[in-house]
Amino acid sequence: MIERKFLLTLSFLILIATVPCVTFSSTRLASAQASASQNSTKQSSMPLPDLFSKVQKSVVQVTERDNSNELGSRLGSGFVYDKEGHIITNYHVVASGTNNNNNNNELQVTFLDGNVYPADLVGVDQFADLAVIKVKNISPDKLAPLPLANSSSLRIGETVVAIGNPFGLSGSMTQGIVSGLGRLLPSNENEDNIEGAGSSYSIPNIIQTDAAINPGNSGGPLIDTEGMVVGINTAIFSNTGVYSGVGFAIPSNTISKVATSLIQSGSYQHPYIGIVGLSLSPDLSKQIGLNETKGFLITSITKGSPADKAGLRAGSTTTTYNGRDVDVGGDVILKIDKIDVSKIDDILSYLESQKHVGDTVHLTVLRDNAIKELDLTLGERPNQPKISSPMDEFSNRLPSQNDNNKSPQDLYDECVGVAGKSLCDFLFKK
Repeated sequence: MIERKFLLTLSFLILIATVPCVTFSSTRLASAQASASQNSTKQSSMPLPDLFSKVQKSVVQVTERDNSNELGSRLGSGFVYDKEGHIITNYHVVASGTNNNNNNNELQVTFLDGNVYPADLVGVDQFADLAVIKVKNISPDKLAPLPLANSSSLRIGETVVAIGNPFGLSGSMTQGIVSGLGRLLPSNENEDNIEGAGSSYSIPNIIQTDAAINPGNSGGPLIDTEGMVVGINTAIFSNTGVYSGVGFAIPSNTISKVATSLIQSGSYQHPYIGIVGLSLSPDLSKQIGLNETKGFLITSITKGSPADKAGLRAGSTTTTYNGRDVDVGGDVILKIDKIDVSKIDDILSYLESQKHVGDTVHLTVLRDNAIKELDLTLGERPNQPKISSPMDEFSNRLPSQNDNNKSPQDLYDECVGVAGKSLCDFLFKK
């Protein structure tokens, strides 16, 4: 059991038990379209020490304490959003409190000066990995909100800084650049599932950075050299669980749109089509006899979904492609409104940045090697109690004392044998 908790050799891995951060083993490129929040002009870049001094009071440590678990405590980061005391963080930092009715769970927010305040959960969006909590019993003059930049104006090569609490080390700062834009955090390695029943949902328009992001940075801000938030640090790319220079942040334009809804209503409605499929490739097109070599091939459709109501067709014949069965013969989406579709990313990015539930989109599809036009009214993405995710494969907490009837000392000794004394001293608060 302990080896399952601490061996850092799997591609899908929660990096550390008490300090949640997600790793992913693959990414795909998506179009970087996003709605604007505030313009970031890059006219007043600051030296890094001055930058840290400016934002340090705005970055906090978010702790979810489970008083029923001797060793259980989740740790992440967050930042002050407004003078009302709202804090933005990741959903996976506070996830366990949203998936059970355990009244022993408590949220605490710690500022850099050491002051600790209780907090209430305001709202979560699993699909964007965002959450809003609200600090209690704090004076507004103690709150220094960080402004949101316009993430759609970001360019590859711009300097960015990640601030948070890696490994519980409060007030840590790392520097890097924007090393990629428009990434997609994948929900499934083998198939481009979007909005199908039971699937997990990909997050589009992700920022890639080489600023060091480690366990505990989750939920902390990625800021530009003016002190404006361009994203929220969320995940890293790793096949080993070790930071390898590729981190991911949810863009500020997504934060702005989702956080506003979470504060107002406690939830956010994502536009929904209800299809599952594959990005078409020249090899697959040739194999199944299609004239087009790009687009999104629909392999299945959720019953009763907007796609089903609009008359889209799913695959009806099974063939083998790249060693797995694929349902072919369905529609190929070539355009959504006037946007060319060459891969799944194009659909997701457009829907998330430009459309809302109830909007109508015009689809150009290839059916039986002929072009067909149809309209589709977007629905609301179905709620799921818990999304299938790499986070589900590993506990976000240290094993309890009763795990296999082992005491905390037994677990500590096994941890040292697997992960080393220094890491385990931190985990077990030695």
